[in-house]
Order: sequence, then C-alpha cells, then structure tokens
Amino acid sequence: MSESSMSIYEKVQDRLIRYAKINTQSAHYEGTWPTTARQRDLAEVLFRELREIGASDVFYDEENCVVYAKIPSNLPGEAEPLGLIAHMDTAPDASGENVRPWVLTDYDGGDIILNKEKNIIMHRADYENLSLYVGQDLILTDGTTLLGGDDKASIAAIMTMAEHLLAHPEIPRGPIALAFTPDEEVGGLAHTLDLDRFGSKTAYTLDGDHLGWYEDETFNASEAHVTIRGRSVHTGTAKGIMKNAVDIAAEFMNALPKNEKPQYTEGTQGFFHMISCSAVCENAALSLIIRDFDAEAFAAREALLYEIAETLNKLYGPDTVTVTITEQYRNMKEVLDTVPHLTERLKAAISALGLTPVCEPFRGGTDGSALTFRGLPCPNLSAGYENAHGRFEYVPIQSMVKNVEILLNLVELSTKNGRF
Repeated sequence: MSESSMSIYEKVQDRLIRYAKINTQSAHYEGTWPTTARQRDLAEVLFRELREIGASDVFYDEENCVVYAKIPSNLPGEAEPLGLIAHMDTAPDASGENVRPWVLTDYDGGDIILNKEKNIIMHRADYENLSLYVGQDLILTDGTTLLGGDDKASIAAIMTMAEHLLAHPEIPRGPIALAFTPDEEVGGLAHTLDLDRFGSKTAYTLDGDHLGWYEDETFNASEAHVTIRGRSVHTGTAKGIMKNAVDIAAEFMNALPKNEKPQYTEGTQGFFHMISCSAVCENAALSLIIRDFDAEAFAAREALLYEIAETLNKLYGPDTVTVTITEQYRNMKEVLDTVPHLTERLKAAISALGLTPVCEPFRGGTDGSALTFRGLPCPNLSAGYENAHGRFEYVPIQSMVKNVEILLNLVELSTKNGRF
C-alpha cells in the first residue's frame, strides 16, 4: 500500500469508527423532520470537522438537519461543480444504541466470533460475500447492534477525499459541493435539501452494498393506505346487518396477486408489499407499498388497488373501502438517460482502479431517486458496506479506501473533460 493510500486507510478507519459510535437512527415518520433529534449529533460533528479541514461555505441548517460545504476550485475560469451527497441516519431495523465497532485484521476466510460472551458468531456459510474479503481488514460490531456503514462508510470516504484535496492544492479540481442529509432510511428522500445552497446542477449519491457497484435505475414507488369502514352489531343479531372490517381487509389482501410479493420476486419484477394491518369489526387500516421498474406496469398496479376497492364497495356499500396513494419516488433512469455523461464518468472512475463496474436495477430507492426528479440528476455509487441494516453488518476498510480513490478519479475525469 502506498504512503498516500496508507494515510487514507488510517483516516477512513478512524472516521467510520468515530461516526459509528454516534447513534443516528431515524424513526418512521410521526410528524417531524428530522424524525430523531439524535441525527443532529453527527451533523454537528461534520459541521465542525469540515471547518477544521478548511472547507468553504460550511453551513449547518439546524432546522432541517442538513450540512453543506464546498471545496473551492483551483482552476482558472469557471467550471460546473461536482456534487456529492450521503445520508447521516441509520436504519431503525436493528439497534443503533451503544455501537461497539472493532477491526478484524487480515480476515482468514472462516467464521467470525463477534461476541464470545453472548456466543454471537457470523458463520461464513451464511454470508458468501465474506469470501471476497479474505486478507482484508473488516470493521464489525459486537453482534448486538448494526454498524451504520450504511451510510457512514460513504461519509467517511467523502470527508477523507475532501481533506485530501484541501491538503494537496496542487491537485487540479473544479468546485465540489457536499451535503449530508437526514432520514434517508425512512423515506425522507432529502426533501429538505436546498438545491440553491447546494450549488451544483448534478450530483452523485453514495449509498449501497458492494464495492464497484453503481445504480442509475430504481423502482417507481408509491405508498398506499386503505381504510375500511365496517359495522358492528351483536353477533346474535348480526345477520344482514354486520359488516366485518376484518373480513373485508382479508378480502382486499387476498385480491392482490399472490406471487407478486418481495419474497417471490427478483430482478426487474415488481411487487406489492403489505407493511401493516390493523383491524377490528368496526374499522380496518392497511398500509402497503407498490414497486415496479416499468412505468406502465406501475400505473397498472396503482389502478388495481382502486379496482379492488370498487369491487368491494359494490358488495358492501359505497365508501366502505377507500384507497389513498402517495408517490414516493420514480425510476431515475428516465432522467439519467438524458445526461449519460454522469454515468459514463462514474463507470470510468471505477474502472480506472482495475475494478469492474457492476450495475443492476436497484430494488429500492435512494435520496437520488427523488432528487433526480427535483432537477438534480443523481447516479448512485455504492459505499462498499455489506449486510446493512443488521447485526452482521461489516465494512472492509480497503473498500472505503477504494471509494476515496474513485471519488478522486471523478474529480480528475471531470477536470480533464472541462465540465461536470
């Protein structure tokens, strides 16, 4: 490892470990953004750190919990900025309290004892991707919490890249715009990002598994809420009177295609996913998400929910079933195809390290999905973490080093091409 890479190695390791210890779990929306005040703890750390390393226009939007900064150009004349965005929150799917990161050096390819006292073991047979990292150094937890590499591995890479550029003014660069946002894991979708303050017309988000992977295509996505009005009456005199909302809710769910669920689909196959069901005789409430890559198929899925409601209303009376659908994000590919240089440049930056860029339609969404349709086209670069959202999450330090180098390649490629 070169002297420069060793310095980057030490810095990304230190940053991820420090950031991981800060509990930034978001929570499902209950009326406020950010959804948890603890995300501000990391925002304040990044705000101070950006100022310490010499970034410009460092600003912390305390109300919306967004941190902004810029790395100024050292080129003559004007150039369009390069934008980079990562999210600060971690998922609510596993505990983020008292994260205890540690480093396993020179992984030997076997099972990993995360917690001897509690007999928590990451079995090699259960996680085939571990074989990709034999001989590398892994940051792990003690098996009682998630790590938070999603997305703190990206933050560590961006911050280390920024420090490296600011410490080496001889490296040619145009202006670079940075932003760190809250609540990605619970559908915040960077909706409070001030595009004018951000100051770049395009950007890359960093968020995802597997080193060298990138995304320029995501689901179209909506969330649906179904309310059912029943009629309760004593069961002894219920004939011809009772409308049991529990039964009607079951009919609604059974009317959905049985095999079009996440557990039965892959690749570009869409699905319906029931999130929650609350039901008593008098009323019921269902929540589900709708996903499809194809715009026409997606529209047909939304229409099916209304058709099911109409059928049930004919059986049980008008307004028994009401469906409300809210768009969450759309497939960013339809926009990114109009600015192909963004994706081509990302692929070139990955390839320059001897890595093979891998792109698959992303069966989810990123902040970039929504930002792309707000007028900020955003391909997504993987952060290189593995097993996100769970107690067996880990981040190879070498992957974070490579991501810093990919970002530096992006800067170089953008500078040579004369535009971002």
